Amino acid sequence: MQNRHQNRAVARTKQDTRAKTAMWMSGTAILVGMSLLAGKAFADGHVTVSHAYNEYGDIKYPADFAHLDYVNPDAPLGGEISVSSSGTFDSMNPFATLEGTPGALASAVWERLMTTTSDEVGTYYCLVCETLEYPDDNSYVIFNLRKDVTFSDGKPMTAADVIFTHELMRTQSTPSFQQGITALVESYEALDDYTVKFTFAEDAPARGRIGQMANALVMQKAWFEETGARLDQSSLEVSPGTSEYMTGSIDPGRQIIYERNPDYWGKDLPINVGRGNFDSIRIEYFADTSAAFEAFKAGEFTFRRENSSINWATSYDFPAIENEWVTRKELEDGTLPAATGFVFNLRDPKFADRRVRQAIGLVYNFTWTNDNLQYGLFQQRESFWENDRLKAAGLPEGRELEILESLGDKIDPEILTTEAVVPHTSGDRPLDRGNLRAALALMEEAGYTTGDDGLLVDADGNTLDVEFLETRQSFDRIINPYIENLKRLGVNVTYNRVDPAQYQARTQDNDFEMIFGYWVNGLQEGTGFSQKYGCEDKEDVFNPAGYCSEAIDALGEQIAAAEDYDEMAALVRAADRIMRHEYFIVPVWYLGKNWVAYFDMFEHPENLPEFGLGHLDYWWFNDEKYQALKTAGALR
Repeated sequence: MQNRHQNRAVARTKQDTRAKTAMWMSGTAILVGMSLLAGKAFADGHVTVSHAYNEYGDIKYPADFAHLDYVNPDAPLGGEISVSSSGTFDSMNPFATLEGTPGALASAVWERLMTTTSDEVGTYYCLVCETLEYPDDNSYVIFNLRKDVTFSDGKPMTAADVIFTHELMRTQSTPSFQQGITALVESYEALDDYTVKFTFAEDAPARGRIGQMANALVMQKAWFEETGARLDQSSLEVSPGTSEYMTGSIDPGRQIIYERNPDYWGKDLPINVGRGNFDSIRIEYFADTSAAFEAFKAGEFTFRRENSSINWATSYDFPAIENEWVTRKELEDGTLPAATGFVFNLRDPKFADRRVRQAIGLVYNFTWTNDNLQYGLFQQRESFWENDRLKAAGLPEGRELEILESLGDKIDPEILTTEAVVPHTSGDRPLDRGNLRAALALMEEAGYTTGDDGLLVDADGNTLDVEFLETRQSFDRIINPYIENLKRLGVNVTYNRVDPAQYQARTQDNDFEMIFGYWVNGLQEGTGFSQKYGCEDKEDVFNPAGYCSEAIDALGEQIAAAEDYDEMAALVRAADRIMRHEYFIVPVWYLGKNWVAYFDMFEHPENLPEFGLGHLDYWWFNDEKYQALKTAGALR
């Protein structure tokens, strides 16, 4: 029992490190190559100095840009936007991953050395730094800090705060984060009060180093020294940050309010013009999504991102809609959808045969499910990178084919001569009989026969027992028809819906057979690719299938070392082709849109960017509309 708890702790450490502290990994997952910078960048010998950084291609915005293309530079300041969150929270420290549950947006009060935009992939712009310097071999990076950055308590931010925060991360963050950042950075120092230098370990991956440090947060050294607070301890006390928002009021488990700092040092920076427009951001907590939806209809919070197709199709007919108090929109979403589906736990020997996995997948009917249960709102997912940039399509050719051929006997030779695997098609009945026959044929090839009771048995007479593990009641209507189809195939299947705590514990311990899971990928991949799909991390919660492939390990090393975007993209397409062929997840659906509903007092730019909704960033508040809603009784 003790080992089980230890395993859970290690899994939580890995999960929260990557999900909540993207300081070193998100740079890896986004940045992988190297190019000289455009705009105001210039070379002094072998050292590049610039306001921005991108390892691939040109930088969009020059040093003297006025504002981002997609913002309204004249957006008014004021008002409040309120959103919901499910569950509870008892801490405002997002780094104490083994103690407590942190509140939503808890890290928003601290800024990073550099920041990204929503209309580019992989470009970092100086935020608390003014410029950065780095040599051609990326052996170090120097950040020249702005001299006017202040914390929310008015104290200036200096290089001492940057170095102190880095030391905190090396010593008090989660173990896997400590290991990663220590392996990356060999030495660090403050060259003066406004200059910091990070020298990278010689054996650290050359690509992605600078992007990782660009993501580093900055906290206030004095506050930690005065309070004795630690990163690894749960707390509702929050250290001052330099962000445009600071923590206002906290009601544990119920509500958090973040307030705009009226003295925010960076409000006139070009990167910030037209952003951070609300006076406050309020987060209301609810036990479940149903309670949250009822609260939204009653006006208890004002902006909702919908993720339920049945709600979107059937439930937006409440009085606030009919009175035109609430606006309902579908906005385009160009972000890469997660690679979602029914995940096989490959650690279980029953799923070792690819034909068994294919047979189980064949009786999932996307067409019927989408048309009858999801109102025809979704598209069928094919690729792990469902985007034209990185998605494998058709027959392999050109550089992608060369890469696949170089893998030799590490891959099935069929991959070289066939089109990229796409999900099967199904008819308009719950069970497609043609697919059922094909699935039975695959099971026979894998050594199974059908007994008198209709159950599949192997050569030793063992039935194929499969448990589906789930925690969301709302998924019953999606999973139950699939369960019935599996029973018709002859699988001895059970559907076990457990409470969230049990589900978290079991999935973190890899104690499951099939779940509805996902991988989060990027439009630029780096060493983070291997952390999601590599053999070394096959026990990690971020590789839920426990997938391990010599070919993918080889491609992971090449992706991390790719010199340009085209090479990285060819490598990722090759990987996509291999992983789709090996079929360790039954692909389901994706949306490609943002479903939003909000009380009609918020406005947004007409030219919303490709990679961001931005409702908490560059939307704004119309006070005249708000007053009209108040007068009409629309809001509490």
